[in-house]
Amino acid sequence: MKKALNVLILGAMALAVLTLAACGSTAASAPGSSTSPTVSQPTPVAKSAGTLTVYSGRDEKLIGPVVERFKKETGVDIKVRYGDTAELAAAILEEGKNSPADVYFAQDAGALGAIASAGRLAKLPDVIVQRVDERFRSPKGEWIGISGRARTVVYNTKALKPEDLPDSILGFADPKWKGKIGWAPTNGSFQAFVTALRITEGDAAASRWLEGIKANGAKTYKNNTAIVQAVGTGEVEVGFVNHYYLFNFLKEQGESFPARNYHPRAGDAGAMMNVAGAGILDTSKNVKTAEQFVQYMLSSSSQQYFADQTFEYPLVEGIKVHPTLVPLAQLKLPKIDLGNLSDLQQSLKLLRDAGIL
Repeated sequence: MKKALNVLILGAMALAVLTLAACGSTAASAPGSSTSPTVSQPTPVAKSAGTLTVYSGRDEKLIGPVVERFKKETGVDIKVRYGDTAELAAAILEEGKNSPADVYFAQDAGALGAIASAGRLAKLPDVIVQRVDERFRSPKGEWIGISGRARTVVYNTKALKPEDLPDSILGFADPKWKGKIGWAPTNGSFQAFVTALRITEGDAAASRWLEGIKANGAKTYKNNTAIVQAVGTGEVEVGFVNHYYLFNFLKEQGESFPARNYHPRAGDAGAMMNVAGAGILDTSKNVKTAEQFVQYMLSSSSQQYFADQTFEYPLVEGIKVHPTLVPLAQLKLPKIDLGNLSDLQQSLKLLRDAGIL
């Protein structure tokens, strides 16, 4: 996300979620029991005279080309409302049954989890759900990951080697890293990581880690791009970022850019894989067309687009990743229900209590 999720919007969103959840949510049966993605292609996209409204928390420059290709190939009259992921989630909850949205395309699994918890997402067909490993989709089949965004530690290759880095993200609270760390506490992806840290290690451990990093004099940057730049210039030696920001520098400055990504070997929250994903609203009047759209985002051509153009991890098996990326199968990831990343308020509280926000 461009910056920290607006607290007022999140508060309204959380309140709406609690209110709607209290009224009951639509029951959904569990998806198929397959634990690995199928390699078969989804049903080919057919020509359609339908219309579709997509609320997209993904920037137009990132997904616009794929949306336009879908429109051209299917004939669907598609309207996309671009905006901040959390703001669009709040809009969906506020609009209720009158929402014009058919598909919610979020930058973050936590936002999808919040909408699902409110009973606003319909169960996806198994032919869609089983395209993606169960780690990257709703356990109830209410939303599905489209592309993966790994948390990494970017490090300066002139100052450090991978073996110099701790196995766990928790190791960076050691005083030996004093003055060497860059972070962006107001960034939404960092706050999602803090939520994952709370889920896996508990609030007390997460709080101690935050206080330890602060005590180490971590330098604060406005976003991930600024962190990677600082690591590359040697201003700091390591930084906590999403993996793909480095690749923009490598593309522009070449392989000599002195920074690389490190995925913590312990496979803890510091190595988590968040996803950008999509769900179909329970009030959609164009369900079949919405299903076509989600299928298209999971097609081989669209998945290859995300791999080549946005340097994200494709979530469908058999797609070639950027040669510098560690293959998804080789990453050690924590076991987290990504939908639970919607529990952001306590994470913000920990950051405030530590005097970081």
